[in-house]
Amino acid sequence: MNESTFPGTEQNDFEQYDAGAQHGTEQPEPPAAPAAEAPAPPQRTLTPPENYAAMPRPTAKLTAEDLAPVSDPSGPRKIGPTGRPMPDLPEVLPPTKTGPAQVIAMCNQKGGVGKTTTTINLGAAIAETGRKVLLIDFDPQGSASIGLGVQPHDLELSVYNLLMQRDITPAEVIQATKVPNLDLLPANIDLSAAEVQLVQEVAREYTLQRVLEPIIPNYDVILIDCAPSLGLLTVNALTASNGIVVPLECEFFALRGLAMLTDTIGKVQDRLNPKLEIVGILGTMFDGRTTHAREVLDRVVQAFDERVFHTVIRRTVKFPETTVVGEPITTYAPSSQAAMQYRDLAKEVLARCPAG
Repeated sequence: MNESTFPGTEQNDFEQYDAGAQHGTEQPEPPAAPAAEAPAPPQRTLTPPENYAAMPRPTAKLTAEDLAPVSDPSGPRKIGPTGRPMPDLPEVLPPTKTGPAQVIAMCNQKGGVGKTTTTINLGAAIAETGRKVLLIDFDPQGSASIGLGVQPHDLELSVYNLLMQRDITPAEVIQATKVPNLDLLPANIDLSAAEVQLVQEVAREYTLQRVLEPIIPNYDVILIDCAPSLGLLTVNALTASNGIVVPLECEFFALRGLAMLTDTIGKVQDRLNPKLEIVGILGTMFDGRTTHAREVLDRVVQAFDERVFHTVIRRTVKFPETTVVGEPITTYAPSSQAAMQYRDLAKEVLARCPAG
């Protein structure tokens, strides 16, 4: 690229006129100055990772029926925070039977994006519909356990014992929570040892699937809160699941990590679990007042289209408060906007996963 191709280096009509006058040559009259116009604001774009183009196409989407116009044809469709018309999802009816469970992993290798908050509150919102829900805390930090009022250091048995001891049954480890229809498979720091010990096991990627198989008929939905990594525990969770929800903080560093995550998901689909599908990508910690958050969410929609949930979880001070009291937002502040957002998310998840 030569110098003349950069903006601002080319000569305009006035500069050419002045140059000709200095050499004594006859020049035409300079053109009249155009009417002053307000300069257009600069276009700010968010550059995605180079390998976005290689990402797989959506594997789960809302149907045309889900996106049908609202009942009032004279009213305009409401535009959601993702810039798309909000779907008119039907009310969720109580189930006619229990199971087999839809197993969904909450997965993102970046920490602090809302995986645990989403696992707890989505599980509670689905449980409100009458479905039997099991939350699996698969993070050695035990955050999901704490968020439901269970102290990890007081546990006698945890998901670690279920993985590593053949004589332990799920019924011995699963605990009921204060929320009706919501059970918990808790975890503590012992689970970090499983990452090392499983390396020596035969078919180590299928260990969690093996221990969950007997309880699949007992639940409608099983949600797995994954650790913030792409290690063996996360691979176990993806192998045991048939769906993935990716909580994504509306911030650029979280956006960049999606390429690595989708690459891992593709490898698990090819080599371990061909039934695995991405249920959706969920924008979390969204603050519509900031340009950066809006740009990130817009870029995610451009890159992933139908895989992005219409529901977006906004920032609120309520979520830290729920952790202190050890209960989900749907019972701590049932009429809050945050609770309504997770109920809307539950509708979308159940619409995309009818088996649940």
